Amino acid sequence: MGRIFKAIVILVLLAALGVVGYAYLGDMSPERQEQRLEVDLNGAG
Repeated sequence: MGRIFKAIVILVLLAALGVVGYAYLGDMSPERQEQRLEVDLNGAG
């Protein structure tokens, strides 16, 4: 029982380190695009 618990704790710690590493080193910046939207100020339509 102790070995299984220890293995689970180690796997959880490795997963947490992986997520933190990806957050710092991964390219998570959004793709930028120009957006244009025509607006009718007269309310016709």
